[in-house]
Amino acid sequence: MAKNLMIQGTMSGAGKSILTAGILRVLHQDGLTVAPFKSQNMALNSYVTRDGKEIGRAQALQAFAAGMEPDAYMNPILLKPTGETASQVIVNGLPVGDMRAADYFRKKKDYIPEILAAYERLSSRADIVVIEGAGSPVEINLRDNDIVNMGLAQMLDAPVLLAGNIDPGGVFAQLLGTVQLLSSAERSRVKGLIINKFRGDKKLLDPGLSMFRDYCDIPFVGVVPYADFDLEEEDSLSRKLKVRGGFSGDVESEDPDNGVCEGAIRIAVVRLPYISNYTDFDIFEKIPEAELIYTESAEAVKEADIVILPGTKNTEGDLKWLKSKGLDKAVVAARDKGAVIIGICGGFQMLGGRIFEENDPGTHLQGLGFLPVDTVFKDQKTLIQSKGKLSGAGGMFAALNGVAYRGYEIHMGVSRSAGNEAVNSSAGMKESLVGSRGEVYCDGNVLGTYIHGFFDSAKVTKAVLDIVSRRKGIGSVCENLEDLWVYRERELDKLADVVRSSLDMEYIYRVIDGKV
Repeated sequence: MAKNLMIQGTMSGAGKSILTAGILRVLHQDGLTVAPFKSQNMALNSYVTRDGKEIGRAQALQAFAAGMEPDAYMNPILLKPTGETASQVIVNGLPVGDMRAADYFRKKKDYIPEILAAYERLSSRADIVVIEGAGSPVEINLRDNDIVNMGLAQMLDAPVLLAGNIDPGGVFAQLLGTVQLLSSAERSRVKGLIINKFRGDKKLLDPGLSMFRDYCDIPFVGVVPYADFDLEEEDSLSRKLKVRGGFSGDVESEDPDNGVCEGAIRIAVVRLPYISNYTDFDIFEKIPEAELIYTESAEAVKEADIVILPGTKNTEGDLKWLKSKGLDKAVVAARDKGAVIIGICGGFQMLGGRIFEENDPGTHLQGLGFLPVDTVFKDQKTLIQSKGKLSGAGGMFAALNGVAYRGYEIHMGVSRSAGNEAVNSSAGMKESLVGSRGEVYCDGNVLGTYIHGFFDSAKVTKAVLDIVSRRKGIGSVCENLEDLWVYRERELDKLADVVRSSLDMEYIYRVIDGKV
């Protein structure tokens, strides 16, 4: 069995996911075979593994940090909220059904054998497994049924490092309060404390670290500085999802050197209530000539050069919300003025016609009608990685022909043309872009696809932005853009540099070896 280490936090947002990724990267750089593990995650950002299983996106990032292929055993329980008090429950990468929160709370200990079996699978092929907790380990009303924090640490006999986020203030109270609410057995597992997201001169913090010893005898392992790593975050707390009412201002003036100014291409992602996999659009935020905002503003949608309807865990609910806000009319206005309209997964379904359940075809919700496709929801979920070259596009999207793409699909619905041909067969579809399974469909200035990660390819992103730049009469954009996976590797190495320089890795190795 592998050795292990667990990273817990004083609260959600303490930085557990990124700290776990950073420690994994350091251990991987040191020549060890390492793997991430999170027994239970709640997230709308997910990833499809090579064998067609679904895990939290944070665990996929941690797998990349560890130099491993993402695997369903890294996240045996994934909860994807479908409403205020309900989630789809995914076990070892496959959905087992929707549950109300109270029902899952009563049932979750039944999944312990699945959790332990998944951990053993990982442990058999790694030197060290780095485990991430969830939220806080001292939610006293949840302690009895805990399967993700101290309850899991006990099951796996894992030493724990406890991280607190100093950025909002009160980090000493966070750490001390958490330690004092632990039982004596739980407290004995905590081998070190980490202060995360520190800004400023550490020398000013040092007296506090010394004074803290009067209250708690657990040593500090280090202080990690605040750093703007451009890596995937937990979806519910991401800064990227901050809703904006409009774009930054006038972008009509041109740079005399290249004919294009910063933020010249305006991209509006409609901030749906159950938005999923917003990481699909991370690449746009690395392009100076583009300004991307998440918005609920009809006026911002109308002003945009590109309007994106993103993925969602609740297509029907979010489509109703879209219409209640009048955003459907704003998207129509943007299309009519010539803006590029893009739908990903649930957003693609919204761009079509009827949306209905297989067992109730007489009751349907009407989409925006931009694409001649209907969507029927079935019990079976599509989970697949996709890659290929695009071909067969006409009109404004002809520039995409011959461009290679890669990504993955996660969806319950199947979309069909008016002739009842599945979209992924592309038979008889006007201007359908035929990949290995015809995964992309375009008509006029509207493009829909089930592929998450479609824009992670620099060539795909550049081709779409060049369509807009030509229409606006500005110069070519993002000439030096990298594929997102190349950029991510460099960011992970930067993260490892910060973790290695700010944590006492020698002490952490002693913790892992059971010498502390």
